[in-house]
Amino acid sequence: MDLSEYIRDIPDFPRPGILFKDITPLLAEPRAFHEAVDWLSELCAPLRVDTIVSIEARGFLFAAPLAYCTGKPLVPVRKKGKLPFDTYSVTYDLEYGTDTVEVHIDGISNGHRVLIVDDLLATGGTMAAAAKLVERTGGTIAGLAVVLELTDLGGRERLKDYNTLSLVKL
Repeated sequence: MDLSEYIRDIPDFPRPGILFKDITPLLAEPRAFHEAVDWLSELCAPLRVDTIVSIEARGFLFAAPLAYCTGKPLVPVRKKGKLPFDTYSVTYDLEYGTDTVEVHIDGISNGHRVLIVDDLLATGGTMAAAAKLVERTGGTIAGLAVVLELTDLGGRERLKDYNTLSLVKL
């Protein structure tokens, strides 16, 4: 199945000049969504992960069923102020400012092999910040997994120290 057929382009969203890659058609087609989760599971099986980390918000859509299917714990990385317990935080640059993500201090056990999951890899800023959080907790990055990678934005190069897996490259 060609999952790229279920990703549509939305011009000028969320602002003029941006070509947004919309995954909602993939989510709306049960066969495509099922295939995406199964492929992620197959790609990541050799990594022998202990914990799955999900990046807010669309990463939750893929990491949750992946954690369920693999029987692994799921740990969310969320935007600042959204987690109710003590957290580690990392602030990182965006093309139009900065953002901060957090993880619970007890979310990942020391030495656990962690898979970080998101829907999209663009510039790699959010994924790099999540990796820093995992390392701060004592976890080891076993891999990074995304459904869609935008190859011309340099995210893979920014994350060159990590094993990065993607289902669709555009």
